[in-house]
Amino acid sequence: QVQLVESGGGLVQAGGSLRLSCAASGETFSTYAVAWFRQIPGKEREFVADIDWSGGSTNYADSVKGRFTISRDNAKNTVYLQMNDLKPEDTAVYYCVADPLRIRVVIGGANYRGQGTQVTVSS
Repeated sequence: QVQLVESGGGLVQAGGSLRLSCAASGETFSTYAVAWFRQIPGKEREFVADIDWSGGSTNYADSVKGRFTISRDNAKNTVYLQMNDLKPEDTAVYYCVADPLRIRVVIGGANYRGQGTQVTVSS
């Protein structure tokens, strides 16, 4: 069983930066792929980025490419999302998902999901 807890959200001005963390319990987390999604109430969730178990392979949505960086520290059971040059359209609840199979974290069906952290970017 894995539990995911996100942190690091907040209110920031456009052009600013935030670093989100997805902290996990469970000894097997280091073998899991992880993805970040974001969602605005009433809208479909949007894929942001994902990372494989080793951290050696990452993937980004076009809307965040060049501005966001996903990384992980398996010794700390934590995945990070560094968000730079934030824009008002990045405002959303950000949450992480994890699963042993990378395809499941990207297209849906991941076994584990956190509660999310609010990111608000003011113009």
